[in-house]
Amino acid sequence: MRYPIAIEIGTDTAAYGVVVPDLPGCFSAGDTLDEAITGAEEAAAAWIDATLDAGEAIPAASSIEAITAKPDFAGWAFGVIAVDPAAFDGTVERVNITLPRRVLLRLDAQAHAAGESRSGYIAHLTMTVPDASGHAVRLERRDSKS
Repeated sequence: MRYPIAIEIGTDTAAYGVVVPDLPGCFSAGDTLDEAITGAEEAAAAWIDATLDAGEAIPAASSIEAITAKPDFAGWAFGVIAVDPAAFDGTVERVNITLPRRVLLRLDAQAHAAGESRSGYIAHLTMTVPDASGHAVRLERRDSKS
């Protein structure tokens, strides 16, 4: 999938800013244009992943012409980022993993305590990150409308 981006050109004292207009609240910044664009690709992938997890539809990409016509982006530069759609394939896939028996016993005990299957618990762990205090926080899409 290819999404147009709007680029606010950086200066000696300000970073480059990149916005993905079709994905509300999706943006990045970087000291170099390459850093800002790479950040926008990562932000778009995270935005899409969280949106799919929430059961919401992914917006279709606009044309660059539609984005350049928006008054909010007057004076900005424009480009396109690519997001690999294979990374969001929700097809269930059976996998074989190898773990020491003691680790597997702990995993099963934790899954049982959480009321989940082993597979469900592993998926749950994958979709959470620790916050500053070390508590697990579910990854969610950040929307500028909230």
